[in-house]
Amino acid sequence: MTSIVNLEISGDGTGLAELFDAVPSLTCEAEAAIVSNGYDLWLSGSSRSELEAGLEAASPIEEYALVNGSEEEWLYNVRFSSETTDLFELVLEEGGTILDASAVDGSWVLNIRVQDRSDASSIYDELEDRELEPTIIRLYETNDGNRSQAGLTERQYETLVAAANHGYFEIPREVSMQELSEELEVSHQALSERLRRAYRSLVTSELDVTTEEAEPTPSSTLSD
Repeated sequence: MTSIVNLEISGDGTGLAELFDAVPSLTCEAEAAIVSNGYDLWLSGSSRSELEAGLEAASPIEEYALVNGSEEEWLYNVRFSSETTDLFELVLEEGGTILDASAVDGSWVLNIRVQDRSDASSIYDELEDRELEPTIIRLYETNDGNRSQAGLTERQYETLVAAANHGYFEIPREVSMQELSEELEVSHQALSERLRRAYRSLVTSELDVTTEEAEPTPSSTLSD
């Protein structure tokens, strides 16, 4: 029986703490993609110039490159020094699958799928050995009834709830994406990207498939 463990982990030792020191209002979400080098991170909560000044100031960050962006958030490929702990690699080595990862206030929050609860214990012990101060927020079987936020960050969850409450998912829609973005005070593109990542998180968590299986194929078609 697979389980989901929701972990909070200190940014100290992962290369993120100094960036948060430089940009306290920073919000970070990891892109659900496999990359060959570094992390793909969506950064927001400040201006692009302030974010890049923070990236320059954080000594554990060796390289960074802008990949994509909008008016309010930007996707960067970030490479940390070898002295920092690679959270994603650690989780994979201990038998976990990361469904979602985000950081705010200097701490990572990870949703991790494990095949057995002993794998969750192994991940926790390894993080504790590296003095990353792990805290288990939630641990539940995938067939538990309490799954309202499974696989979603708080911001993704709140966005989906707002979309539902405003009639975005009704047929026909009672609110346009532009109107919803204005209600949530985010750009049209930022809202579109946030919804897309939320949909993908729900698919990978609720349907128990991998991120690769959730990606569309060239021959994919949509129908009601």
